[in-house]
Amino acid sequence: MVNTIEKTQESNEKIALDEEVLKVFASMPDSLKLEVLHYAEYLISKHSQNSGISSQLEKPKKKRQAGSLKGKIWMSDDFDEPLEEMKEYM
Repeated sequence: MVNTIEKTQESNEKIALDEEVLKVFASMPDSLKLEVLHYAEYLISKHSQNSGISSQLEKPKKKRQAGSLKGKIWMSDDFDEPLEEMKEYM
């Protein structure tokens, strides 16, 4: 297994991350390289989609208040009555 790079390592002891990734990638068979490529493309697209959504998530949402539409909408008085079409099933 290839040594992993940790954030806490000294900068002079680090191997460039890109070089490490390329070494690991070069050692893989072509079938795995294709899977890694597809997964990398998926991660990039997921990250780009989420970056647009994250700004929307930061906005505070208005709290819903019960009864806020009272007097603004109309509902028939017989709303809860059975429908004529359904009488044969009752």
